[in-house]
Amino acid sequence: MTKQVLHTITERAEEIRALGSSNEALGRLDDQAAKVLRESGAIRMLQPATHGGLEVHPREFAETVMKIASLDGSTGWVAGIVGVHPWEMAFADPKVQQEIWGEDQDTWIASPYAPMGVARPVDGGYVFNGRWQFSSGTDHCDWIFLGGFLGDDEGKPVQPPVSMHLILPRSDYEIVEDSWDVVGLRGTGSKDIIVKDAFVPTYRTIPYSKVVDGSAAREAGLTNPGYLLPFSCAFPLGITSAVIGIAEGALAHHLAYQKGRVQVTGTKIKDDPYVLYAISEAAADIEASRCALLENVSRMYDAVAAGREITFDERARGRRVQVQAAWRAVRAVDEIVARSGGNAMRMDNPLQRFWRDAHMGLAHAIHVPGSVFHASALTQLDIEPPQGPMRSMI
Repeated sequence: MTKQVLHTITERAEEIRALGSSNEALGRLDDQAAKVLRESGAIRMLQPATHGGLEVHPREFAETVMKIASLDGSTGWVAGIVGVHPWEMAFADPKVQQEIWGEDQDTWIASPYAPMGVARPVDGGYVFNGRWQFSSGTDHCDWIFLGGFLGDDEGKPVQPPVSMHLILPRSDYEIVEDSWDVVGLRGTGSKDIIVKDAFVPTYRTIPYSKVVDGSAAREAGLTNPGYLLPFSCAFPLGITSAVIGIAEGALAHHLAYQKGRVQVTGTKIKDDPYVLYAISEAAADIEASRCALLENVSRMYDAVAAGREITFDERARGRRVQVQAAWRAVRAVDEIVARSGGNAMRMDNPLQRFWRDAHMGLAHAIHVPGSVFHASALTQLDIEPPQGPMRSMI
């Protein structure tokens, strides 16, 4: 049934919303918040059907993440991040898929993908070491994707660098408690991860280059267009959707708070044309961000469904859409928060939490505009796009 997860989330909206303060106090998702996500099927939306997944259109995944994030930013963030990992796991060796989902199709997979470790080749696989930050939702996950560089016999990265994604069970890595003390998205529990001399068999690895160029999906025999999307479209989708959903939640709380508010001057908000103008402008900008992100993924989905390869220029423009959508939405939040009065910043007012969560989400690496806008502008000018790190997020 289409939209089934979104329907379930809507039915349990009050429960998700009420758990927001508990998530923040715990520094991770409350067990009940994680339970709601599991029971809704939100994390299985992009999971292959062969292992109980729903294989929904990525637009539907984005819409659902937005809804969850509008209720609580941390819950939406975890849904967006952890929810995209089954998308890549669909490319992996069937043996590791069976290890993860064979007994429990609701097993969650954490990350991060940043190549902060080194994998030294040994017989049958690699010996892996490293430390990573920002493993969102990790307390509720039993496996993890970690980025690493291929090492030489001495455990030093080979040159030029070769990036890999390695898959490890919970027994092979340490979650560093008290490593997530931040201003926003506190409930995501995005803690540090340490790996010491873990053996990772070859079948639990995926070359990053094959994920980026799409060959991993083709070699896995996948035909659902959702799996043929560029990594640079699919991976940021859950993250940017969460930021836009947080902005929608901020707007909803702002409206509820302002409806009966009287300013110190005695003016009712409904009689203040400047605040009313700011509300409408912010609402329009947040809606524009939502529409742009959904149109972007739908357009790319339609292209790959038609059998067409997405060009670098299209990927660059798509990333520009994603980045700008996030920044536009958070700027809109700033405009309404600035007109909410001092009481909106009290800790018992959810608006301040959405404001903090929005800015924390904007700080994610995929929302840094510099290299994305640089590459997009060059391609629009019909100039050779940059090489190396300047195109790493595209």
